Order: sequence, then structure tokens, then C-alpha cells
Amino acid sequence: MQKQFKKNYNKIGILGGTFDPPHIGHLYISKIALKKLKLNAVIWIITKHNPLKQKPYLSTKTRMRLSKSMTKSQKKFFVEYLDDKIKSRNTFDLLNFLKKKIKQIYNKVGILGGTFDPPHIGHLHISKIALKKLKLKKIIWIIAKQNPLKQKPYLNIKTRIRLSKDITKSQKKIFVKYLDDKVKSKNTFDLLNYFKKKNKKNKIIFFNWC
Repeated sequence: MQKQFKKNYNKIGILGGTFDPPHIGHLYISKIALKKLKLNAVIWIITKHNPLKQKPYLSTKTRMRLSKSMTKSQKKFFVEYLDDKIKSRNTFDLLNFLKKKIKQIYNKVGILGGTFDPPHIGHLHISKIALKKLKLKKIIWIIAKQNPLKQKPYLNIKTRIRLSKDITKSQKKIFVKYLDDKVKSKNTFDLLNYFKKKNKKNKIIFFNWC
């Protein structure tokens, strides 16, 4: 479930069923929905048993395997089995579960900390990679006035903030912050605690430029 959704800019399609077996029709309507509804992803939710139908011909594991095999070339198609997590065959319960899961997964915020003395293309490069690979909602560059393990910075803090904002101004998901005056600590642990309190609904992922 780590590859789908985000509020406001991701539209997710759900195709539910027993997929007994999965076939070209499932793939066809998924492709049509993806295009016509401008979806960012389609998830096939495979149920163990439809209570309105007879016992499935294929086992759940086989249906999962066949579905994944059929969609492996489709980058925007995903296959999930959630009966054991939802513990309900009710579509209403499934949708409620997915809404909660979406919020947990896709409010992931990356923190890139450092003195940024100066900010450079390397900072931007790893930020872009992290956004894509870690499926982040956004990345915040946290500029520290000074690293206690390094010499005094070459550039003053105002210049580093200005240059950081200049280098990221075309990046809609990268933001620049200076928090030393609010956190009142050079300790990464205190910084992360501060962020967690301010962003309770977000999962914070910290990475550093070495």
C-alpha cells in the first residue's frame, strides 16, 4: 500500500472483486478508468469470497499471483488483499479503511537538515530523488545556523536562507525553514520532536547531507 495516493492531487481508483480469475476485461476497464477519470493509480482489491456468489474456483494466493503477473507492466496498477486487515466484506468498511490508510501513508514529510553553506545542486538532487523514491508529500530544508561539529560557516544565515530559497523557487514541494530560534537546540532529536508536535498527522522522515 506504499505506492498510491495523496490529498488534492492524487485520484485513486478502486476495482474490487474476487478476480476469479483476473482477466483482460479487468485490465481494459482499469486502463479506461485511468485515462478517462484522470486517475493517478488504480488498485485491484481482491476479496477472498463474494458472499453473493459460490465458492471461488481459484485460491486467494493464486488470484493474487495472477493479478500481479497481469499488471506487472502497468506502473499505475497495484494489487492488494485486505480481508485480513479490514475483517469485513462490507464495501463501506473497505473505503473507510483506505481513507485512513491514505492519510497515514501520503502525508510523509522529508526533512533535510544542514548548514547549507552554501546550498548547491547536490542538495537539490537528493531532495528530488527522496521525493520520488520515498513518495513524500514535501521536503523541508532546515537550515542550521551552525553545525557544532564543524568550523564557523563561510556564509551568514540570512545569505544561506536567501540562496536556498532561490535554488528551490521552481520546486513546488521543497520548502526552506530556519528554526534555531524556535527549537533552541542544535540537537537533531529536539528538532524532530518539535516537528512531530507541529505535524501530528504527518510521518516525518529525516535525512542528512553528508
